[in-house]
Amino acid sequence: MVSYKNKSILTLFPCPLRLNVLFIFVTVLWGSFFFSCNRPSGTAPVHSDYNKILDSAIHTYDHRKPQKAISYLDSLTPRYKELETLQKFGYYDLNCNYFFHVKKDNNKSMLYADSMMNLFDTPDKKLKYLSQYGFSYFAKGDVLFAENKYNEAYQYFYQGKLIAKKDVNDCTLSDYSYRMGMIMYKQEHFGLAAANFKSSSNETATCDLTFKSFYRRQELFDNTGLCYTKINQDDSAMVYFKKALDFINMKSERFKEQKDFLDAARGVVYGNEANLYIKNGNYRIAKQLLKMSSTINLLKGHDNRDAELSELKLAHIYYQAGETDSLFNLLVTIRKQLDSVKNQEADADWNLMMSNYLAKKTDHKTALAYFIKYDALKDSIANRDKGLKEADITQQIRRLEKDNEFDTLKKNSQQKDFYLKIASVFGMMLLIIFLLILVNWRKSKRNIKTLASLNHQINDQNYTLEHALDEVKLSSQEKDRILRTVAHDLRNPIGGIAALTNVMADEDYTDEQKEFINLIKETSKNSLELINELLEVTNSTSAVLNKEIVEINSLLSHSVELLRFKAKEKGQVIKLELLDKAVELFISREKIWRVISNLISNAIKFSPNAAVIDVKITNGDNEIEITVKDPGIGIPENLKTKVFNMFTEAKRPGTAGEKSFGLGLSISRQIVENHDGKLWFESDTKSGTTFYLRLPKRGE
Repeated sequence: MVSYKNKSILTLFPCPLRLNVLFIFVTVLWGSFFFSCNRPSGTAPVHSDYNKILDSAIHTYDHRKPQKAISYLDSLTPRYKELETLQKFGYYDLNCNYFFHVKKDNNKSMLYADSMMNLFDTPDKKLKYLSQYGFSYFAKGDVLFAENKYNEAYQYFYQGKLIAKKDVNDCTLSDYSYRMGMIMYKQEHFGLAAANFKSSSNETATCDLTFKSFYRRQELFDNTGLCYTKINQDDSAMVYFKKALDFINMKSERFKEQKDFLDAARGVVYGNEANLYIKNGNYRIAKQLLKMSSTINLLKGHDNRDAELSELKLAHIYYQAGETDSLFNLLVTIRKQLDSVKNQEADADWNLMMSNYLAKKTDHKTALAYFIKYDALKDSIANRDKGLKEADITQQIRRLEKDNEFDTLKKNSQQKDFYLKIASVFGMMLLIIFLLILVNWRKSKRNIKTLASLNHQINDQNYTLEHALDEVKLSSQEKDRILRTVAHDLRNPIGGIAALTNVMADEDYTDEQKEFINLIKETSKNSLELINELLEVTNSTSAVLNKEIVEINSLLSHSVELLRFKAKEKGQVIKLELLDKAVELFISREKIWRVISNLISNAIKFSPNAAVIDVKITNGDNEIEITVKDPGIGIPENLKTKVFNMFTEAKRPGTAGEKSFGLGLSISRQIVENHDGKLWFESDTKSGTTFYLRLPKRGE
């Protein structure tokens, strides 16, 4: 399987690092894997057969036919309109790779890199395609780096890193660490390079195991070992060379179809491992490793440039050992290879070795000519790398980090100002609601005191009592009128707030902003529920019951079915046991339905997840009895006398934090008593609560 992601910048760093990259064509493997394996779930391609075209082009590219792959893709792509984002990304990515690595055309490669970035033109796309979005920055940074625009390149690399850090998977972040390791090595900061290579190795371990991720990881082990060789930590270097070989051998069976690549990778490690034995003067083992390395990578399709470097190391050993004939024959062989496979660093070393050989043969004039060529090549290489070595990447990265920190602080400050304004508005609304409720409560309290005083005089002042009762009636009506008015007037603005927050919740905000919006939304919902309860209180005390003949089995079944979905949200089950035959009652269908629903809702609210709630109806001589039993948190002794009080202090949150206003049971008892029935409960905090509802049967 192949995917569009993490192309290498290896062509920017040719000889010194001796990377395990065999052909420029293999760099597309990482990207092609990303295309086919990381398609977001739930998205169907507009043209599913275009994916097959992309896969075919990648397969052709991987088999060292890049021109044919691009021609094939360009000839078919115009036939498809409205390609999805990942398909466009795959097309741009393959072309960017082709013009950068094969044609060495930075201008066209830059156009395709920009096209990749422009795909993510909305916040939604940037969040949905984090890995591809981050990689587009890496791709543009690679082109800028190749043009020696190092400061600009670092900015794009760093921006890619910031995007990659938002991904839950560190796989994309490994690209940044890899590039930093390559740059540090080129600048000869070998300790920092090793640290970045190790970080990239750990991050690559989070990627799906494909040939490209496997190949990248063994390369990182080898690169780390080479860095330790440069800073004379030979033991650590040997450990990482062994890690690279063990990792290759461990996965060789899984990737046996890529045997040539695996052999070439081993060859590179052998050549790097030989450095340690040369330093220790163990030329015998060094010769064996270098011959194994060059034999492998001289094969067609393998890493011929690496083979040239191994042969030159072998030539150095021949020179040190005084094996002049072997040295000369090897130099002749290498010269033929250099004429077909260009390698500037190897060419410089070859001229130096030929100069040394001729000097040993006392042909000083010819030796000088070769040394002059060597010196010119070294100057050319030094000039080529001068800008990179002089660039202070650590200072640049620190500056970018400070700029990013400043931007983050600025955004946080703006967000806090926004939240403060929202909180202030919401706080004022809550204060107004609280004051209105407090005023109404105080009025009610005064009315109760007045009523108590009048009742105290009932035996002495019959006339005064009648007059007082009239005043109480008027006061109660006024209270209800005020309560209804306040509740009704509050319902519209709070309903508007709830509707507004519903709309805002669908907009694109940060997680913290959404949390505050959801808080406003939930509080508005709770306020509306409280207002509806208050309206129900006033209606229950004054409204005339509209009674009718109701079949109680049907009413109870309907109530339970409506609440099964609510119970299912907490994984709860409602078990219902009905009468064997139909029984009709003369009741208010809506009011009794409300009582039953309130009892079952309370059972759901105060029961744990996955609880079983039992609802049962039994038939007596003159009445029917409905029980609602739950295994919930129960009612403590100190609250049992208060649960049926209006505005009771016994209200508690549910097991999932559900809001409770303490009005439901008060309303339910009023309704039941208006039907000449009875409502009571039995409860303890260990076994839960059982509510009993008893209603008289219909008269003959």
